[in-house]
Amino acid sequence: MHLSGYRFMWVVAMFDLPVDSKQARRRYARFRKALLKDGFAMMQFSVYIRHCASRENAEVHMGRVQAAVPPDGEVRVLTITDKQFERMRVFWGKVRQPPEPAPAQLELF
Repeated sequence: MHLSGYRFMWVVAMFDLPVDSKQARRRYARFRKALLKDGFAMMQFSVYIRHCASRENAEVHMGRVQAAVPPDGEVRVLTITDKQFERMRVFWGKVRQPPEPAPAQLELF
């Protein structure tokens, strides 16, 4: 979808962070809170998504994810277009479910 030169994108952050000590659990909680503060929503455990108005806006949010990564964790971030996101298949047991809808509001920066 294009609107005034913008291509709407989804940023997907997937992570494996240790939780084997009190300090590691605190780092995990801080990282998760940083994602939520930046507008990400939990899609699955350790998979968070955020809708962005453009590729440039997605780059900003990927930089914020990178800045929040704990020293002893692994985080993978990718971007996908609205069209690619719409083609996602979600299965609950044997029943197919539609993916989450794109946000209704338009983000302006």
